[in-house]
Amino acid sequence: MNASLDEKLRGVEWGEYRIGDLFEKIKTNKLPYKADDLPKCATDKYTLPCLTSSFNNQGLNYYVPRNGATILKNVISIPSNSDVYRAYFQSREFTVLSDAYAIRWKSDELMPSQNQYMFMVMCINKVTDLSIYSYKNKLGGWNVVKNKYIQLPKSDGKIDFAFMENFIAELEAQHVAQLETYFSVTGLKDTHLTIEEKQSLQEFDKLEWGKFNLEALYGKSTRGKRLKSADRIPGSLPFVTAGEADEGVSDFIGNDVHIFSKNTTTIDMFGSAKYRNYEYGGDDHVAIVHTEKLPMKAAIFVTTAIHKSSHNGQFDYGRNFYAKDADNLNIVLPVRNGQPDYGKMETIISAIHKLVMAEVVLYADRKSKATIEVVSRNN
Repeated sequence: MNASLDEKLRGVEWGEYRIGDLFEKIKTNKLPYKADDLPKCATDKYTLPCLTSSFNNQGLNYYVPRNGATILKNVISIPSNSDVYRAYFQSREFTVLSDAYAIRWKSDELMPSQNQYMFMVMCINKVTDLSIYSYKNKLGGWNVVKNKYIQLPKSDGKIDFAFMENFIAELEAQHVAQLETYFSVTGLKDTHLTIEEKQSLQEFDKLEWGKFNLEALYGKSTRGKRLKSADRIPGSLPFVTAGEADEGVSDFIGNDVHIFSKNTTTIDMFGSAKYRNYEYGGDDHVAIVHTEKLPMKAAIFVTTAIHKSSHNGQFDYGRNFYAKDADNLNIVLPVRNGQPDYGKMETIISAIHKLVMAEVVLYADRKSKATIEVVSRNN
């Protein structure tokens, strides 16, 4: 956040408001499904994203049929039984499945805009998304949250919605400007697919695949070493633990710990695999797969193959994933002459990267124009 936005936050008048006086919990139909039985991608029948306690993908990781579901949109979701109690603004249609709930603005006089909702979500998270809460020390549900107080900007004794609108618009403009600078420096605005990249996507369904043991490909995996929060010295080394928040980076430390190479893959105690393009330390709930000798894009492909094999619900608090489990893991990769075709993997990831960046470039352009309109309208 730049200095001008910091100054605006310091200069505005703030008021304290009880969450339950501003928002109400939305009653939703109880659905007869268990998350483990639901698809993680939309199908012909299962088309509606459903909310659970996970904070990965804003809690929307499964799909249910629309029939019988309470369809919600432009509301705030909050987990009620989670390791992280992070609220999100949900701008697209979804429903509630379990261990979470949705709230909406109470007053009929004014319906908050997306920007205003997002500002208030940040304020809610200052009292819910705290490190003191976890599965062992739960925050609780709406009966607890509704009695918590948040700080909101005010003007003439009333909530200052115009300030919230402008602040989020200017914050987005700042992020878009950073994106534009990044695009210019890295050349990522070149999203034109090469002939090979187009061909790799067109022929993806025709690829030949083979199954490989992880240890046989990359040697024995390494387990990190425990470092209690109280023993961590502030520093610059990312320290990776189990969890999805911030890609599992729980702290930046200065301790004398083993430093793992960049271009490697971590698998946490739940079986969630992540590619690391930087050096880092790791705790004992993380296994490190030594993919450092692979080309970067091939290593990213391998990480997705690992995640697909290890993150299927078989590992949880009751049964943790350890380095020995990584050594026994089998993954499926494209092959050529019976061996992993890392060149093909690189081309596929390069193509996907460009397609994603094309969408990001369009998003940045749209946001830049929208921000100019919002700021002009409110000034």
